[in-house]
This record gives sequence, structure tokens and C-alpha cells, in this order.
Amino acid sequence: MASPKSSSENVVVTVNVHAAKDLLCSGYRYLDVRTGEEFNKSHIENALNVPYMFITPQGKVVNPEFIDQVTAVCSKDDQIVVGCNSGGRSLRACVELLNAGFKHVKNMGGGYSEWVDNGFAEGDKPAAELKTSCKFRP
Repeated sequence: MASPKSSSENVVVTVNVHAAKDLLCSGYRYLDVRTGEEFNKSHIENALNVPYMFITPQGKVVNPEFIDQVTAVCSKDDQIVVGCNSGGRSLRACVELLNAGFKHVKNMGGGYSEWVDNGFAEGDKPAAELKTSCKFRP
């Protein structure tokens, strides 16, 4: 399957959690695009949280201020790994970030659930208490 392209022909680069961890150790910032509730349950150390979508009574809706909120905490030249729960929202967020002029953005494939499954989560809680289940990942 080909990587999704942004309208300016930037290709979203997706890295696995092992590569993402290496990038974070080398100075990349981690942008967690899950909801505040998901983020508060558990997250990667030093993560920034800007939700890409909100859950409303009508269903999930894209955060209309996503780019403005990211721009308030990150420079367009920052090196950023973007993650969500399983990789879907972060992929869409990466497309928007690239289209907005962010230059060094990578999607973390598998999301935070994959991070937890690989034993990278901090703390003593069991994996089931750290992750949020969804239709893609139990």
C-alpha cells in the first residue's frame, strides 16, 4: 500500500515504534494527537498533546484549530514524531502538518498501543490499563 500524499506531493513517512523511540532519543519531539482523555490515561514521556479529533454526540470531528494549536507549541522546522492510539489519526494529522508547511514530520505506525505492546511504556501498570481499545486494536 502506498503512503498517503499531501496535496503538495509530500509523502508521509511512517516509522515503526523502534525507529520512533530512536528518533525521540535523538531529539525529535513527540506529538500525541489522541484525545485528552486518552492522553491522560497514559502517554510517552515529554509528549505534547494536541488532539486531532474530538468525540462529540454526533461522532468524531476533526479539531478545527489543530494546525494553530500545533503551531503554538512547535516550530515548522521542529523534528516531530506524530502518534495516536493505532496510527490512523496520526497519519491524517501528518498530512495536514505537511500541507501546513511542517518539514520534518514522521508518523509512528501502530501508535501508542504498539509502543505499549513493545514494552516501552513507563510505570508498573499492566498494558491493558495503559491502552485504549479501538476497532483496529483490542
